[in-house]
Amino acid sequence: MAKHPTFVHLTDIHVGNPEILDTNLYSDTSTTLTAILADIKSIVPKPDFIVASGDLVNRGEISDYEELQRIFHEADLGIPVLFGLGNHDVRENFYSSILGRDTGLQKPYDHDQVINGIHVIVLDSSIPNRIGGGFEDGQAEWLKAKLGENDLPKLLVMHHGPALDEDDVEGQWETFACADTIVLRDLLKDRNVIGIVSGHIHFDRVSNWYGIPLVVGIGQHAATDVLHLPENLRMVSGSGFALCKLRPSGLTISFVPQPAERRELHVIPLAAIAELERQRLAAAAE
Repeated sequence: MAKHPTFVHLTDIHVGNPEILDTNLYSDTSTTLTAILADIKSIVPKPDFIVASGDLVNRGEISDYEELQRIFHEADLGIPVLFGLGNHDVRENFYSSILGRDTGLQKPYDHDQVINGIHVIVLDSSIPNRIGGGFEDGQAEWLKAKLGENDLPKLLVMHHGPALDEDDVEGQWETFACADTIVLRDLLKDRNVIGIVSGHIHFDRVSNWYGIPLVVGIGQHAATDVLHLPENLRMVSGSGFALCKLRPSGLTISFVPQPAERRELHVIPLAAIAELERQRLAAAAE
């Protein structure tokens, strides 16, 4: 019997150059990523691929991406790794340091690949200088074309998950934009999408989004204490990844938490984050 296709979902890695003090980095993400990749390497049988759904680094500097590249290189996993970008990433620095690319440095990093019968589509949901996500010009058309290329089961990878409440304009800082969510919903209808994997909000969550499993991962930086929502974003120690398997019955997600004492790392009112996003939107409009 052929094994079911399996893959690993990583998100919100937030690696930083360890030689530079970063007061917005609340844990030793290099050590965490090293431990998680060691766990992944021990999986038997070996997963078919890894997807990493954005916020690969914390500051977006070239030296941060070099640290990310060092850790993956030393892990020597021997399986494909498909990177997506999040709001902490800086496209031009990712392109130049990870891909060796020197043209089109401002364009979204949208790409796709077929691996063991799964059509993996990675959509860059980040918008420069924004916290929340959405489509930029041409992305919806690109996605529509990719969805129509074949009849294979499709996995969509994006940093910002679609909005669960499409009228929650105030909450758009933590999701794909509401209007773009509606466009995305219509694009994915009847397209054999086995699931959407995403991150950004730093806690494990599974939703049934118009019949599609929408999976958010906790990430490798810090964990959101959901008991303090929606008033405060209370970050505590915690990290993990997801082991995913496509069965004939559908997608199975197994969360793999790392040891953590849930120590408080940082607290900020959610209203302050929403206000920051409003200011960025106003600046962009001007």
